[in-house]
Amino acid sequence: MPRKQPFDIDEVLRRVRAAVSEHATAAMFELAERGFRSVFQQLVGCIISIRTRDEVSLPTAIKLLERAATPAAMANLSVAQIDALIRASSFHEAKAAQIREIARRTVDEFGNDLPCDFDVLTSFRGVGPKCANLTMGVACATARISVDIHVHRVTNRWGYVVAGSPEATMRALERKLPQKYWIEINRLLVPFGKHICMGRLPKCSTCPVLEFCRQVGVTAHR
Repeated sequence: MPRKQPFDIDEVLRRVRAAVSEHATAAMFELAERGFRSVFQQLVGCIISIRTRDEVSLPTAIKLLERAATPAAMANLSVAQIDALIRASSFHEAKAAQIREIARRTVDEFGNDLPCDFDVLTSFRGVGPKCANLTMGVACATARISVDIHVHRVTNRWGYVVAGSPEATMRALERKLPQKYWIEINRLLVPFGKHICMGRLPKCSTCPVLEFCRQVGVTAHR
């Protein structure tokens, strides 16, 4: 095995940025680029994306938000109407009820304007740190790290952090990752994890950061 270089996060992310430029960006960032960038819209999009592939969640979120772009408009829909619009998403029935409840509370408690506040966002049923941080990062440009399965897998495989869960990875990255990358890390590592550093048989032979990666846990690769 070639000798590994000292891990340089700036160089690694520069190379990852170039490598993923030909792939679709992560769904929540793409949703914002399509004009759906409010806190409410981003939170709804993130809920739809849970356990659902970007290729499905993005058009599903757009379909719903084109019908009801504001909390007031969403609250005027029934759970059944929301469910019909997001049926392609996994666990759509539960998500429809969550989305309508968030819309109703946003109208009743926040005057139709959902604040960019971690405690408020995580007070909603089904919203954890990942969705709250991603929403705040994309909608409000607040420096927050959102750790999904790709960010968790890749950063641990690199050996950049050592953590047993996405939540532990988030805390480790908050201690180590330069804050200028806190929002971008999700945007970069979702497509990198989907197309290059996959869970099974990662493409190590053509990986642009192989010389830095410790390949933790990799037993077979392409």
